Parts: sequence; structure tokens; C-alpha cells
Amino acid sequence: MKITKTTSPSPLGEITIFRIENASGASVELSSLGAGIVSVSVPDKDGKIENVALSYANPADYIADGPCLGKIPGRYANRIAKGHLEIDGKVYQLAINNGPNALHGGPEGFMNRIWEAEELPNGVRFTYRAADGEENYPGNLVAVAEYRWSEDNVLTLDMSATTDAPTVVNLTNHAYFNLDGADTGSVLDHTMKINASKWLPTDDTLIPTGELAPVEGTPMDFRKEKRIGKDIEADFAALKYGKGYDNCWVNDGWEPGKMLGEVVVLKAANSGRVLRVGSTQPGVQVYTGNWLAGSPLNRSGKSYEDYDGVAIEMQGFPDAPNNPQFPSQTLRPGETYRQTIRFAFSAC
Repeated sequence: MKITKTTSPSPLGEITIFRIENASGASVELSSLGAGIVSVSVPDKDGKIENVALSYANPADYIADGPCLGKIPGRYANRIAKGHLEIDGKVYQLAINNGPNALHGGPEGFMNRIWEAEELPNGVRFTYRAADGEENYPGNLVAVAEYRWSEDNVLTLDMSATTDAPTVVNLTNHAYFNLDGADTGSVLDHTMKINASKWLPTDDTLIPTGELAPVEGTPMDFRKEKRIGKDIEADFAALKYGKGYDNCWVNDGWEPGKMLGEVVVLKAANSGRVLRVGSTQPGVQVYTGNWLAGSPLNRSGKSYEDYDGVAIEMQGFPDAPNNPQFPSQTLRPGETYRQTIRFAFSAC
């Protein structure tokens, strides 16, 4: 495995980009800003290697971008209703940065910080140390994200965290994929399968109602492979709230610590590329890039348009701290938060 690194200046300090290339020439690029995925270059059905992860041209443009492109949000990915967090009877008011709610850990979050970085034999370990009270979350938290790239084009992300006071944590990766090539336009003709028979309905601010609803008979049913765009304009409340899919599905067969090998399968007929995403997480938030327009310039010198990529975010349930019936995202001293996401790329 060949690992090279480059640096780039930014208002937050020096950003380090690691490029990891396997023997076949397939590669990933990872950034110390937000412990982010910058690119994933893999072969199509004809062997042509192209980047399939949406990317900006300037490494500094990832700072405070609306799409949170490729980065690890935290300390709590996704939404917490009205920024209200209560742990052991003590209430914490989080910043409101998404309508009436808290999103992705706050305005800065983990995604807009430069993480410590250490090379591994086939990857990179990123570490971020969040201070007690940062973004008003309790506890000094140490978050670690270890990426590994394999010879058979599998990118594995192992995430862990420890704390010195009771807190909450929900980590994921927010990469957007277009399997025809990062800058080739809409993904609505991609097909997707989600191994989930239930999903989380929300209110119009995308906060879960607390119900686990069957997907059967709704546009949320991806148990059989279908075009992403097939039902995206259906007269269905969830799709109108988010201008497309921005919802959490309940992963079938999930148990704490159990690795689900294939939760989501994404395919592009034109390129023949296939992405299989597995995880230990209880849910998957699928976001069809409904608000990508106006993002920073990509490597083709243009801004992305809405629906140019799809984010497949393996994670705990949104607003779990306010829904005790959901799998708990509370972390206490002496415990270690551990979750894995695996992105397996192939072509046929």
C-alpha cells in the first residue's frame, strides 16, 4: 500500500491530505479537516478509475460548508430536537443551527476542526479531543476515526470515543457518492436497495416522531432495488419536508456490536460500479443531496447541483437522547463507544 501526503493552508491551520493507493491503482484521499473522505477512485466495468466521492477543488472550502461534504460530524451527528439535551436530570441547551433544532453537533462541530493524524500501514488514524463544554456538550471526549483501504477496494472506518463525564455521541461519515463519477450530474438514475423494513417518520423539521413505521406501501420501501428517483416526487409528507429523501431507516437484524455486512447497495448502470455499505450502527440516514446547489466549486470548476450525490450515513437514530425507546447514544466514563462502517466498491 502506497501512502503519500500533501498539505494545504486554511484559516484553521494546515490541512493534511493523505492519499492511499493499492496495487491496482485504486485510491482514497483523506483529510485531517473533519477526518474527511476527499476522494475514492475506483474502476468501472471497463477498468477506468475515477473518483466517485463528491469533492471540492480547494481543501479549505470544506470549512463550514452546508453539505458537510465527506466529513465526520459530531459530537452528535444528525438532529436533536430544539437543541434540548438532558442527561441524568441535568439539562444542556445546544446551539440551534438547523431550523429550530441542533444539527451535527453545532455550528463548528467535529467536522470543522483539524484532527490529529497518524499514518497506519494501510490507512490513517485521526483523533479529535473535544473539551468539556465545547458546543455545550458535557465531558472531555476523545474521538478516534481509523480509516483502512484494502487491496480489494474496501474502505473501512472504525470510530471510537471515550469520555470523563456522562455525555452523548453519534458519529458517522457524511460522504456523498456518484458511482458514474463525482462530477457527472444527477444520481437519481442510480438504483438503491436498503435492507430495512421500518423507517423513522418525522415532523416537518425532520425530527423523529418516535414511531418505527413499516416501509411497505410507501415511497420509503427500498427492500427491493429501485431507482432513487422513482418515487422522489411522490405526494408523501416525508419527501416534501426534505425536498427528497433525508430520512433514517431502521437496519434489519441490528443488535449492539453486530456487523451487518450489507445494509445498503447502490448501483450505477452506466459505469457498472456497485457500492455495498455495511455497519454496526442501528440506522442509516439516506440524504439525496437535496440542497447541494451553491456548494463550493468542485474539481471540474463548477458547483454541484441538487441530487448530484447521495449520502449514506450509518449512524444512531436522530434525536435518540429525547426518545428513550430508541437505542441509547449515551456514553459514560469507563465505557468506549465503538462503531464500524464499511464501504465496499466493485464493478460488474
